[in-house]
Amino acid sequence: MRKFKHVFVASILASSMVVTPVFADDVSNLQNSKNAAQSEVNSLQSELQTLIEKMSKLEDELVSTGQQITQAQDDLTVAEEKEHQQYEDMKKRIKYMYEEGNSTAIETLISAENFSDLLNKAEYVQNVHSYDRKQLQEYIDTKQQIADLKAQLEEDQANLESMQSDYEAEQTTLSNTLESKKEEVADLDEQLQAAVAAAEAKRQAEEAAKAAKAAESTKSNSTVASTSNSGSQTANNTTNNDSNNNTTVTPSTPSTPSTPSTPSTPAVTPDTSNNNSSSDNGGSTYGNGSAILSAAAAYLGVPYVWGGTSGSGVDCSGLVYLAHQACGIPITRNSYSQGSGGQAVSDPQPGDVVCYGGHVGIYAGGGQMIHAPQPGEVVCYTSVNYAYHWYRRYW
Repeated sequence: MRKFKHVFVASILASSMVVTPVFADDVSNLQNSKNAAQSEVNSLQSELQTLIEKMSKLEDELVSTGQQITQAQDDLTVAEEKEHQQYEDMKKRIKYMYEEGNSTAIETLISAENFSDLLNKAEYVQNVHSYDRKQLQEYIDTKQQIADLKAQLEEDQANLESMQSDYEAEQTTLSNTLESKKEEVADLDEQLQAAVAAAEAKRQAEEAAKAAKAAESTKSNSTVASTSNSGSQTANNTTNNDSNNNTTVTPSTPSTPSTPSTPSTPAVTPDTSNNNSSSDNGGSTYGNGSAILSAAAAYLGVPYVWGGTSGSGVDCSGLVYLAHQACGIPITRNSYSQGSGGQAVSDPQPGDVVCYGGHVGIYAGGGQMIHAPQPGEVVCYTSVNYAYHWYRRYW
C-alpha cells in the first residue's frame, strides 16, 4: 500500500513538470517576436531620422532660394524704376531739342573758334546722345538679367517644392508604418507579460500541489505508522486485560496537518518605458506663451513667402521665429531644429510650438493653431488635425 502511494505521488509530480516547459516556450517565442518587431521599429526610426535630415537640408535650400528671389524682385523693381527715369529724361531732352529746332546743338557747333574746336564740340554733342543711349541700354540689360535670374530661381524653387512634397509623402508612409509597428510591439509586450504571469501562476500552483501531495504522503505515512502502533498496543492491551481484569486502552488519533494556502499571482505592470512624452513645464509661466500667441496673431493675413521674416511675407518657421523673437526668446530659424529644441510637452498651452514633419505653427488652445500654411496662402488659424505631431516649449 505504501509503495503504491509513493508511485502515485511520483507520477503526479512528473506530469506537472511536463507542463512548465510549454509555458516557457510560449514566453520565449513571444519575447523573440517582440525583439524582432522592436528591431523593425528601430530600423524605421533610423530611416525616418535620415529622411528628416534630408528634409531639413531641403528646407534650408528653400529658405535660401526664397530669400534670393525676394532680393531679385527688389533689384528688379529698382532697375525698372531707373530705366523708367532714364527714359523720361531722354524724352525731355529730345522734346527740348525738337522744340528749339535743335538750335542748341547748332549754336554749339557755330560757336566753334576753329576747326579743331568744331570737331571737339561735334564730338561732345554726339557723346551726349551716345551716353543717353548707353545708359538706357544698360538699364534694359540689367533689368533683363535680373528678370532671368528671378525666373531661374523660381524654377529652382518649384523643383525644391516638388522634392519636398515627395519627401513629405515618404515621411507620412514611414510614420504610419512606424506607428503600426509600435502598436505591434505594445501588443506583443502585453501578451508577453500575460504569458509570464500565467507561467508564474502555473509554477506557484505546481509548488502548492507538490506541497499538498507531500503533506498527504506524510499524513498517510503517519496513519500507517499509527495503525501499526495501535495494533501492537491493542495486542498488548488484550494481554494486559487478561492479566489486569479487562482494562481497556483507547489509542489517540493524530491531528491532520493544514494544507498550505496557494500564493496569490503577482500583478503584472505593462512596460511603458518607451513613452517619450513629457508634461514637465520646467517652471515656465503661461503669460509668456500668451505673448508669443499675440505676436503670431499680428501676422494674420500675411502671405506665405519662402524665407520670409517680415510683414510682407513669412514661411512657417519664419512666423514661429518672429513670434518668439518679439518676446525676446531665442529660437532657431529652421522648422526641424525648432521641432527638436526647447522642451517636450504633452499638455500643450497657448504659445507652444506645434510640430510636424517639415511644418510648425503656434498653438492657440482648443485644438487650434496659427500657422503659415504653404505658398499661395496666408497666415491663418487652423485645427491641429495631423495624426503625427508633437509640441515643444521655449518659454
